[in-house]
Amino acid sequence: MPNLQADLEAVALRLGADLYGVADLTPAHAALSSWAGDLVIYPRSISVGVRLPGAVVDALPRDDRAALQSYSQHAYQVINQRLNLIASALGSALQREGWRAFPVDASGTPYPDRLYGAFSHKMGARLAGLGWIGKSCLLVTPQFGPRVRWATVLTDAPLEPTGSPIGDGCGACRQCVDICPARAFTGRAFAEGEPRELRYDAHACQRYLEGRKDTVGEGVCGLCLYVCPYGRRG
Repeated sequence: MPNLQADLEAVALRLGADLYGVADLTPAHAALSSWAGDLVIYPRSISVGVRLPGAVVDALPRDDRAALQSYSQHAYQVINQRLNLIASALGSALQREGWRAFPVDASGTPYPDRLYGAFSHKMGARLAGLGWIGKSCLLVTPQFGPRVRWATVLTDAPLEPTGSPIGDGCGACRQCVDICPARAFTGRAFAEGEPRELRYDAHACQRYLEGRKDTVGEGVCGLCLYVCPYGRRG
């Protein structure tokens, strides 16, 4: 489907996406089923990524209210809205061509007890060959490091995958592990099929962010994003 494929990517880029990829989910259905449940009926995922504003991320170590408010607004709220608009537009374009499409919210957590989204944006982007899962459990891209937010559109359209998983580029680096004030990362490298809990304590991270609301007025941190050498180089 070369025309539809090209048209979808053009729509995403025109609406502000910096990264775009298509993954074949069928080899990963077993791994995804415990996470996404019925959503694994879709054989393809489209990943769209928007790069975070570098100057805003670079200001995070200041740890003052102005820097944290800018990060909360421009690296979370505004970009998440943009991602949802892109995903919605892609879903509509697929539907007009007769295919099913399920846009996944960029930031929703329908399973708060597990702190999971409806579908792992990072896993979809990884399967599309856009990056690897780092020790921070974030997707690290070669271009921008982890300074990217993601949305996903699940579809039954037989789109051609844009890539396949690429190798871990973190090596022995532990900067994200060492800087984490919540001590939420174990430093264990990503391995296919292993539970996230072996690498990341999401509840420790959440408790720290909740405490930040009382101490600095904003429930954000972002130091693992800031410190990654790939992101700083990008």
